[in-house]
Amino acid sequence: MTQRFPDDRFLSGNFAPVRAECNALDLEIEGDWPEGLAGTFVRNGPNPLYPPRDKYHLFSGDGMIHAFDIEGGRVAYRNRWVRTNKWKLEREHGRALFGTLGNPMTSDPAAAGTPFNVANTNVLFHGGRLLALEEGNPPFELERGSLESIGPFTFDGGLEGPMTAHPKIDPETGEMLFFGYNVGGMGQPTMTYQVVAKDGTLTRSERFDAPYAAMVHDFIATRNFVVFPVFPATTSLERVIKGGPPIAWDAAQTSRFGFLRRDAAIDTIRWTEAEACYVYHPMNAFEEGDRLVADMIRYDGAPGFPTPEGERPKASDAEGRLERWTFDLSGGSDDPTIEVLDDFISEFPRLDERFAGLPYRHGYMASTSDAAAGRNSMFDQLSHVDFETGRITRWHAGEGALVGEPIFVPRAAEAAEGDGHLLSIVFLGAENRSDLVLFDATSLDAGPRARARLDLRVPNGFHGNWIPA
Repeated sequence: MTQRFPDDRFLSGNFAPVRAECNALDLEIEGDWPEGLAGTFVRNGPNPLYPPRDKYHLFSGDGMIHAFDIEGGRVAYRNRWVRTNKWKLEREHGRALFGTLGNPMTSDPAAAGTPFNVANTNVLFHGGRLLALEEGNPPFELERGSLESIGPFTFDGGLEGPMTAHPKIDPETGEMLFFGYNVGGMGQPTMTYQVVAKDGTLTRSERFDAPYAAMVHDFIATRNFVVFPVFPATTSLERVIKGGPPIAWDAAQTSRFGFLRRDAAIDTIRWTEAEACYVYHPMNAFEEGDRLVADMIRYDGAPGFPTPEGERPKASDAEGRLERWTFDLSGGSDDPTIEVLDDFISEFPRLDERFAGLPYRHGYMASTSDAAAGRNSMFDQLSHVDFETGRITRWHAGEGALVGEPIFVPRAAEAAEGDGHLLSIVFLGAENRSDLVLFDATSLDAGPRARARLDLRVPNGFHGNWIPA
């Protein structure tokens, strides 16, 4: 018999899971929805099927895909759980079987032999396949139209180890670049670098060792380089066996950056060192002569993870802000220069993906309007950064409302950078429901151009993408 979910910050409010899969046709539209906008906005996020066995972590929730189909000024919605083998096994038993983050010391014996794959972090379409992504496993394929689960996808058996939830799509070649970490098991420093052609064919797969084993959530790609950032959110199986956390913030370590030319052999990676900090997500990066410029949301610690001794991090460690890091590609200096670009606490940085890895002007992110609230604040506004003018414009969602990751959609394939729409899911706390909100991307501060109204709630989630019709 299914039990009630426990009283936990990340299982209540708009973090609380929804218990139903549904289709909603012809959503009520408010405002001027563009007739020519056609495609699907998809977003992934944690939505646990059953109450957790031990202390819940947001990264442990079963993935649920939320999709908005848009065409001819009409919008439809549907949601589906990603039915991984983990999800199916727990559904069969009627209860949670895996410990937090798959901790083997707190998992039920019935879970032995089944991978802990929640497929809850990102979802994208590449090479003709819709893939739900979570960094500890291979991608999980879904049927594009219905969102029905197909199964793990390993690029015809060529995939080595897990795949990051944050691959990079090269806008000039259509290639998908990605990496994996903890290859060979938790606490192993081995990583992979892999490349998939525009048609979905795996063309490169190589291994290398990082300076130490860590949770490597995202990475950097430019026209000629990939950079593997290793921050001290360390992983350790030995620590787990002793009852400690599988992932822990170890401030005694330094941050490391591995630079690799995309046309060079894997053994030519050059490692540099920087102060201990954490970055979940870069906004974008590009080359400028002998320099590589990376705009990233930087934290003083690793939000959501304790020290190796199990102590909670400082509240300020969980306050991420947009910074510009500039690296010397010539090897003349290992020390990056760092510039704070915005004082507001922010996350989920995005851009016009046609300029990924290239010089760019426009960036977007979710921010909080209450800097004093620190880590307890929620993202209640969207921000647009114009890197050419230095101007930052914002839109506040209103009292009790929360915004999700902003997704840019170009007005047309040949439109200038930033000429298009911005989409985000907004939770309306006073009404306990959500809207899909659409803005003109060049005038975010003017407020929404249109809304597609849902009579239900889309829980706070992670990442999504736009799939053109």
